[in-house]
Amino acid sequence: MRKILIIGIGSGNPEHMTVQAINALNRADVLFIPTKGAKKTELAEVRRDICARYVTRGDSRTVEFAVPVRRTEGVSYDGSVDDWHAQIAAIYEGLLAKELGEDGTGAFLVWGDPMLYDSTIRIVERVNARGQVAFDYDVVPGITSLQALCASHRIPLNLVGKPVEITTGRRLHESFPEKSQTSVVMLDGEQAFQRIDDPDAEIYWGAYLGTPDEIVISGRVAEVKDRILETRASARERMGWIMDIYLLRKGVDFEE
Repeated sequence: MRKILIIGIGSGNPEHMTVQAINALNRADVLFIPTKGAKKTELAEVRRDICARYVTRGDSRTVEFAVPVRRTEGVSYDGSVDDWHAQIAAIYEGLLAKELGEDGTGAFLVWGDPMLYDSTIRIVERVNARGQVAFDYDVVPGITSLQALCASHRIPLNLVGKPVEITTGRRLHESFPEKSQTSVVMLDGEQAFQRIDDPDAEIYWGAYLGTPDEIVISGRVAEVKDRILETRASARERMGWIMDIYLLRKGVDFEE
C-alpha cells in the first residue's frame, strides 16, 4: 500500500529540521513541493534547500505542483475554505495516483507543524475518504512559528499557572483581554491588534520568522502598533507576501 509522510519542516530555517523529519525525508521515493506563484517563490526555495541539504538517497525525486488560489469573493469564509480544500484534495489524489506506485512512499513538506493551523492532514483525510487511491499516512511534527516567535523575543509562551489561547484575527475580539491574558494570533489579514484599546496590553510581533528576513517588534500595543503596521506594509510591498504572527499579553509589566 502507498505510504504518505506529512513532514513538518519548521518556519523557514532549514536548521529547524528534526532528526525524525530528516529520516522521514529519506524514506520517501517522491518529495512533493507546492508552489504558490511568483510572489512566494521563497517558500518553495526553502523546501528545495531542505531537500538538497538533507536528502542523501540518490533514487528519490521531487515533484512540484501549483497550489490554487482560494476564492474569497461572493462566498462565505467557511465555504471558500471548503471549496479550496476540495481543489487541493483533487490535486493530491492525482499526484498519488500518477507519481506513486502501489508500494511507493511520498512526502508532503509542510511549513511549521502539520498539527497547528495547517490543513494538510484534513486534505489527506479527504482524499482517503474518497477511496480512489489506497494509502496510509504518518505525521512528523515540526517547529512552529509560535515557538520561533517566543524564541526570537526570548519570552515564555505562558504566564505562570495561566492558560494560553491560540486564535485568529477574526475572533480575537471574543477573548482578549477580557477572557484571556495571553492570546496568540495567527492568520490575521486585518491586523486586529490595532483595535485593542487596553493601555496595559503588550504585543510581541514577528514576520518571516526563521528566515534571513525575520522582523520582530514588541512593546505596549498603544505605543508600537503604528510601527508594526508601517513595518508590515513596507515588508509586504518589498517581498510581495508576508507571513506573520503575534502574541498579546496582559498581566505583567513590560520591560524595555
